[in-house]
Amino acid sequence: MSAVRGWNKVKEQNPAALEKALRARAKAKKKKPNFARQESWRYDRLKDNWRRPRGIDNKMRRKIKGWPPTVNVGYRGPKAARGLHPSGYEEVLVRNLDELQKVDPKTQAVRIAHTVGKKKRAQILLQARKKKITVLNLGEAKEEVEKEEAPEEEAEETEKEKPKARRKKAEKSEGRREKQ
Repeated sequence: MSAVRGWNKVKEQNPAALEKALRARAKAKKKKPNFARQESWRYDRLKDNWRRPRGIDNKMRRKIKGWPPTVNVGYRGPKAARGLHPSGYEEVLVRNLDELQKVDPKTQAVRIAHTVGKKKRAQILLQARKKKITVLNLGEAKEEVEKEEAPEEEAEETEKEKPKARRKKAEKSEGRREKQ
């Protein structure tokens, strides 16, 4: 699909030019209005999400003064920055190690799919670190790995670290076992 359309393909280009395009895209996005569906502010039954105005007498379609702006190509960002993450990398969704092998670390960054389990997520993270691939949702992945390791540490409590109430409870249960 990306070979046919070409919009998803990242071209090798000057890093300074790419950075300039990303800054221009951010600047354009600040100026871009929040496009609202016509008369959505008037009727509760209409949501704010954009719908193109199509009526023959529609004021928004005719761009009458005083009516909200409509979506048009002038609000678009630079072609070099389209489809890129703010870091400048092309985002690639990865579900397994095979998909990770196809990633180019120079131009692409990885986002691990939310359906990937803890075990496979840890494997993907290790492999990505070896290949020096940027992982965009690394924070979420680290939290999950840390949560997995935390219960093991709690289980290794020594007798001295246990709270006094738990020690007494354990001693009572041992005493009952000995009597029986």
